[in-house]
Amino acid sequence: MPFFSISGSDFVEMFVGVGAARVRDMFEQAKKSAPCIIFVDEIDAVGRHRGAGLGGGNDEREQTLNQMLVEMDGFETNLGVIVMAATNRPDILDPALLRPGRFDRQVYVTLPDVRGREQILGVHMRKVPVGQDIRADILARGTPGFSGADLANLVNEAALFAARRNGRVVEMVDFEKAKDKIMMGPERKSMVMPEEERKNTAYHEAGHALVARLMPKTDPVHKVTVIPRGRALGVTMQLPETDRYSMDKERMLSTISVLFGGRIAEEVFMNQMTTGASNDFERATSIARDMVMRYGMTDELGPMVYAENEGEVFLGRSVTKTTNMSEATMQKVDREVRRIIDEQYATARQLIESNQDKMHAMAHALLEWETIDSEQIDDIMGGKPPRPPKDWTSSSSKPGGGSAPPVNPDGAPAAA
Repeated sequence: MPFFSISGSDFVEMFVGVGAARVRDMFEQAKKSAPCIIFVDEIDAVGRHRGAGLGGGNDEREQTLNQMLVEMDGFETNLGVIVMAATNRPDILDPALLRPGRFDRQVYVTLPDVRGREQILGVHMRKVPVGQDIRADILARGTPGFSGADLANLVNEAALFAARRNGRVVEMVDFEKAKDKIMMGPERKSMVMPEEERKNTAYHEAGHALVARLMPKTDPVHKVTVIPRGRALGVTMQLPETDRYSMDKERMLSTISVLFGGRIAEEVFMNQMTTGASNDFERATSIARDMVMRYGMTDELGPMVYAENEGEVFLGRSVTKTTNMSEATMQKVDREVRRIIDEQYATARQLIESNQDKMHAMAHALLEWETIDSEQIDDIMGGKPPRPPKDWTSSSSKPGGGSAPPVNPDGAPAAA
């Protein structure tokens, strides 16, 4: 079948009327070749909600959209012309575009599940020479939340690491390093940190890791590092055991406790407060506020949504920000958020203060080796001296012990 492909931005010009003329020309050409398919990429460039812009009634985008609406389902029938379109922003499309007779069938392309990731990795691995120890199923389990583009980038980064060490094939060690780089950011080994700040970071990350190990319904801690990566001075990585599609109340409360573990460790062991926990507090406060205002997870306020209207002006959603809450209800919301945060802060503090020997052992291991994995954390939590790090130069060593390698940075960066 004839296939016409065009980008939404190709219709938009400085001169009024050019976009509408191009739509007419495209459909006229399609009718001559019918039956055929027209594919418009990034339809939101012209299909944006009408009345949202500042160009008034003669806005070029609106004229183009009007012409497209007429061509797709006007008085004239376009028999044999199938119109398809793609966008990442279906929320801002004009409702008239989505009604039956126009784009009446919508297909949501979500992130791949573990089987999808395994098959996508298989496609991209064909392009590089891989070693005998590579197992796509283990890599798929260790990359929850990755899109197809992320997985392609993972294979590419692993190939670059193999090339840097002059390897003939890409091995699991290269994939391990590539996942660390993608999820945590590139290592900044050239960054020289004062010893006191390095020690503070070690206790901060040990605090996250210890609370994550002891709280119920938290993702297993996969790796902890005090090597500066990206914008963070240290990172605690947690690896979900399975793909997750929703969160329950207990898991959200545990996540808040884990986020507070870093600051509490600084207070208890270093007798100081640093700016490194600012991002942790932002995330913890956001989770607690959503629990109260959006998810109805408190007895005091019950199953009701209190969140304000946050529609953006230029999407045609709302010009004024409205609130349906009285002053008394706002105060109740604030009290509930404060209660959740205080309770989880106290829980995390009690765990850290009652496990000081394990905190010292974990921080010492981080200062000595800079990065520790789940097996070493298991040793520390079991009261044993941690085993030395794996020899990554050996091709026989498989990262993650073959169970479920990395990686999902649900832990908190030590510096914002």
